[in-house]
Amino acid sequence: MEKFQQIVEFIRDLYKTPKDFIPLHAPVFMGNEKKYLEECIDSTFVSSVGKFVDRFEEMVAEYTGAKKAIVTVNGTNALHLALLSVGVTPDSEVITQPLTFIATANAIAYTGAKPVFVDVDLDTMGMSPIALLSWLEQNVKMVDNQPINQSTNQLISACVPMHTFGHPCRIDEIAAICKEYNIPLVEDAAESLGSFYKGRHTGNFGKIGVLSFNGNKTITTGGGGMLLTNDEELGKHLKHITTQAKIPHPWEYAHDFIGYNYRMPNLNAALGVAQMEKIDEILTSKRKIALAYTEFFNKNQSPNHSITQSLNHPIIQHITEPSNSISNYWLNAILLPNRKERDEFLKFTNENGVMTRPIWKLMNKLEMFNPDRNAGAQCGDLSNSEWLEDRVVNVPSSYLKI
Repeated sequence: MEKFQQIVEFIRDLYKTPKDFIPLHAPVFMGNEKKYLEECIDSTFVSSVGKFVDRFEEMVAEYTGAKKAIVTVNGTNALHLALLSVGVTPDSEVITQPLTFIATANAIAYTGAKPVFVDVDLDTMGMSPIALLSWLEQNVKMVDNQPINQSTNQLISACVPMHTFGHPCRIDEIAAICKEYNIPLVEDAAESLGSFYKGRHTGNFGKIGVLSFNGNKTITTGGGGMLLTNDEELGKHLKHITTQAKIPHPWEYAHDFIGYNYRMPNLNAALGVAQMEKIDEILTSKRKIALAYTEFFNKNQSPNHSITQSLNHPIIQHITEPSNSISNYWLNAILLPNRKERDEFLKFTNENGVMTRPIWKLMNKLEMFNPDRNAGAQCGDLSNSEWLEDRVVNVPSSYLKI
C-alpha cells in the first residue's frame, strides 16, 4: 500500500488539503454567478425565456465554432432529441461504444432503437474507427443506399461515439466511415467542452453534437445540456421542438410538431453565462493539474510508457491526451495494472478521504443492454473496452488556483 499512500499524499499536497475530504470534481463559482442570478430574479424571467438563455447559447456557439447552439434541461435530453432529429426510429439500431456513461445508452433506448456496441481505442478510450469499420463490413449490406444489418434486417439509423473524460476520439475517421455508409453521426461531447481535435472543437464533426453542464462538468449550470449543429435550419427546428413546438403568437396556443419540454430555465443559463466568462481560466487550471499528475507518475512510477506498452507492465500511469488533440482534462484518469490493484486502490483512497471512482461498467454488462438477455442488443469484439474497464480509475480533478 506504500505506493497508494504516496499517491494520496501527492493529491493532498496538490490540493493543499492535508486532512479534509477531497471530492472527485466540485464546481467552482468565482465570477458573476451571484450577480447574474440576482439580475435574473429581479427581471422575473426565471423560466425558459430571458436574456441569459440567448446569451449563453451565443457564447457557447462562438466558443465551439458551431453555427447554432440550443440549450436544454440536461445532456441526456439533448442526446435524445438529437437522435430523434436525425431519424432514429423504434426498432432501428444505433451504433455506440460500451465504455460510456449510461446516459448514452439510455437516450438510444428512449427512442425505441437498439444499441450496437463496438470497441474503443486504448489511447482515446473512445470509439475505435477500426472496430466500427470492421463491424460494418462484417454485418451491414447497403440496400437503396441504406445500411441494413444483415442478421436483423434493421436499419442502422445513427452512430454515437463519445469523447471519454474529454479526450477526443478519432472523430474525423469515424465521420468518414459514417459518410461512406450513409449513417447519421451524433457526437456525444457531453464531457468535452473545451476539447479540440485537429484544431476543431468536439461536437462539430457530426450532424449534431451534445454537451452537458451537470454539476460535475467543466462548467456547470446546475443541470443542463446543449445541442450543437452547423445546419442552421436544423438548429431552428431543434429550438422550436425543445419549446413544445409552439408557434409564436401574442395569445394563441398552436403547435405544429410533437414537441418536448426540454428548455433550460433562464436561472440556469445565468450561471452558464458567468461560467463561460471564466472558461479559459478553468481550462488553464485543469491542464496544469493534469501536467502535475503526469509529472508525478512519470517520476514515481515508470516514465515513458504508452498505454499499449502497459499491457504487460505492473505500473500505474496517468492517461494523457491523445495525438492531434487538446483535451479539457475534465476528469483525470490513471491506469492500474489489473482489476485487483484497481479495487485495492479504490478502497484505500476512499477510506483515506480522497474520492476516486472506477470507469463505468460496460453497457453490455448491464441487465437492460446485455445481449444474452436482450435479443436487440449486439456487440462486436470488445477486448479493449474490457481491458480498460478492469484498470481505469478517476482521481480528483477539481479546479485549483495555481
